[in-house]
Amino acid sequence: MKPLFLVVCYIAAVTLPLILSWLVGGPPRAFHQELASGLGILAFSMILMEFVLSGRFKNISNDIGMDVTMRFHQIMARIALGFAALHPFLYRGTPSGGQRPWDMTRQLVITTDIADLSTGIAAYLILPSFVILAIWRSKLDYKYETWRLMHGVGALLIAVLLLHHTVYAGRYGSQTVMTGFWLAMTAAAAGSLFYVYLIAPLREKARAWRVTSVVQVTPKQWKLTLTPDGHAGLVYQAGQFVWLNVGHGPFSLKENPFSLSSAPAAGPEISFMIKELGDFTRTIGQIKPDTVAYLDGPFGSLTVDGHPEPGVALIAGGVGIAPLLGILRQMRLTDDPRKVKLVYGNRSAEQIAYREELDREDTTFVLSEPPESWEGETGFIDAALLDRVFSADDFKEWVFVLCGPSIMMDIVEDHLITRGTPSHRILSERFDYD
Repeated sequence: MKPLFLVVCYIAAVTLPLILSWLVGGPPRAFHQELASGLGILAFSMILMEFVLSGRFKNISNDIGMDVTMRFHQIMARIALGFAALHPFLYRGTPSGGQRPWDMTRQLVITTDIADLSTGIAAYLILPSFVILAIWRSKLDYKYETWRLMHGVGALLIAVLLLHHTVYAGRYGSQTVMTGFWLAMTAAAAGSLFYVYLIAPLREKARAWRVTSVVQVTPKQWKLTLTPDGHAGLVYQAGQFVWLNVGHGPFSLKENPFSLSSAPAAGPEISFMIKELGDFTRTIGQIKPDTVAYLDGPFGSLTVDGHPEPGVALIAGGVGIAPLLGILRQMRLTDDPRKVKLVYGNRSAEQIAYREELDREDTTFVLSEPPESWEGETGFIDAALLDRVFSADDFKEWVFVLCGPSIMMDIVEDHLITRGTPSHRILSERFDYD
């Protein structure tokens, strides 16, 4: 019920300014004018709610999944852009000019005061570029930290511009009640940025970590181990992830999300399996022991804790094995009675991480480019392979945990649904959508 409750809260927050405007705005105007104002109001409230959706609030992301939260954030941003784009064109045919003494509620005309309109025009021009840059982020040649700073500052700039435009150019926003309401919502949105960039780092500063070791586990994958520096450690569930900052101050933007591959039952030390991909990960092997690190988390809902199913199916592609390692290790350390099967796909044999450890489990290794001596499964993790590994009862009764390339998860999820696996027994998290 928690996801449904959060959706209801979102709808209530977005539509509340529309309802308040209707209550305090005076006599209605022509339909196209009211529709124009309504779309503008909805666009502004949705943009302000985007700050909350991206604010790393555990009560939201840990219940419905960070990937679901961020996907919803993306979809709502595009809908808000559509509403904002239509908003000014629907005023066509409406008389314009300055405010008339006999029209205190601006029922008859729209303003042409350039000082009031300029901020709306500026936001109108910036918002499409803002959304497009977010969609194309992975295709653009600049660092994640640069994009993150631009995204945060740009979002705040758009919010401030829209606040001014709404209060000074809007018929409804100029009402005292609505002015106060928009000020409060904008302050709350800015407060979420304040939390992420100041409050959270201050909390992290008091709970520093130290690098214990950096060990290469495959040609391009490393195990990074951290130990708490003067505190009890991290309370987390196997399968969750944190935002990791290594070698920089707590206020640095140089942090990235990584899944925990360690088990909570193993003690206060935590570990990650990190693949060389980006600017930070390509230098992972150069990190020295005792380097300071900071964590923000844990986040995520990719955990089997509390699931009563008789079996756990773990399906991983490449570095997606990291959170599933944590789950597998936790089940082993706690003598979990549930059956477990692991399907682990890679391109080549040298990419298989922790092979000796995983050979002790009911594991199916899959290689797309196997050596001649390979006796395991070949090709990709597809429907035929899943049917060979899991029985009809497994599909209907077990919980399935997926992590890996999006195309693999699409194929697996579709087949699980086809075989009768209920959607609430399919756990996955995605971080690449477009």
